Amino acid sequence: MSIISDALTPMKPPPGDADNQVVIARQAIVDDTRTVLGYELFDRSTSPSQHTADSDAALLFNALSFADTETLVGNKLVFINCTHESLAGGHLELIHPDKVVLEVPPIAGHDPALIAKMAEVMQKLHKEGFRFAFNHTVLTRGYAPWRPLAAYVKLDLMVLSSDKVEAFVQFARSNTNAQLVAEKVETGEQHKLLASYGVKLFQGYWFAKPTMVKALTIRPSQATIIRLINLVRNQADATELEDLLKRDPTLSFNLLRFINASGFGLNCEITSFRHAVMILGMHKLFRWAALLMSTSHSGGPPPAIGHTAVVRGRLMELLTAELLSPEECDNAFTVGVFSLLDSMLGVPMAKALESVELPEPVVDALQHRRGLYAPFLELTEACERGDDAVFARVANALALSSRQVNMAHLQALAWAESA
Repeated sequence: MSIISDALTPMKPPPGDADNQVVIARQAIVDDTRTVLGYELFDRSTSPSQHTADSDAALLFNALSFADTETLVGNKLVFINCTHESLAGGHLELIHPDKVVLEVPPIAGHDPALIAKMAEVMQKLHKEGFRFAFNHTVLTRGYAPWRPLAAYVKLDLMVLSSDKVEAFVQFARSNTNAQLVAEKVETGEQHKLLASYGVKLFQGYWFAKPTMVKALTIRPSQATIIRLINLVRNQADATELEDLLKRDPTLSFNLLRFINASGFGLNCEITSFRHAVMILGMHKLFRWAALLMSTSHSGGPPPAIGHTAVVRGRLMELLTAELLSPEECDNAFTVGVFSLLDSMLGVPMAKALESVELPEPVVDALQHRRGLYAPFLELTEACERGDDAVFARVANALALSSRQVNMAHLQALAWAESA
């Protein structure tokens, strides 16, 4: 689960111990009117020296999982630095290619065989809709196989002298269809010179310094994720998968947040756990679980909070079973199981709910304690704390007998214990 900070802050080193924090730096790529084309993202939760295929996957997962992606990149392009190994990673199947530009570095040693092999990998991704950005090395002789794939070519002004830049610009225009980006532009003179060569896109301190977006994260325990992976590998049916999601609020919250995020590319809102499983399918659900595993730690939220949330969800589902429609019962479960999100995240409920798309009646119950589900939540909490007065008042208003409520509570406790 993720809560994005309200404001972007100037980039500075993240705290030393930040297991529960994701820190993503972004730097704008702009045109000559300073209109933002996109943002290059950098993972500041780890050292740059730890840039690996796994860190690439984690960065994409974290960046594109934010329900409030508007804060991070809006509807702009996302430029992600990739290792060669990560281009073959299954995590790319989980994202919408229209939103991402993959920045690919040159091959160490410029080995022709490796250049050709990597061109084949990128051609497959290109057919799926992914675009690529390369540095100026792609304009040299050995990288001819890569040039037809270039959507963007970056010219590093910290490396290239002004006379070399002009030659590269002319060559790129004649031999690629790529848009040129002058990067590490730090002065007005550099901007003016590159603009005179016809370069239209710019990145650097002259336009915008990197800023950071910080997010607090709560991941499910690794044991729970392993259970999900095993169910998927054994081709469990949707009912079994839904049952596991219902029993772990952090797991279900992460899935709904991810599948509703703009990076996934869906045009409809997913609010049911079963619907989420059906939309993803087994293959992508496995990929998602594997990525979640790689970005999780061995802990998770305090067990007592998660257990209480599960009991609340199941009790609300049982209480509404004979009074509401099946869809409304699903929503009642969601109200109960997410009713402790504020405690799990350590933020007000209104802030917690920014991280996931939920139906308005669910939000009304959780945030404002009003609407269809509010009295069921109030009754559930009265059962939890043994408040006889509230119990009697709300049960009477809902036309539920004490015996009905108590039996449902016992069933909910037993169901949660069997998780």
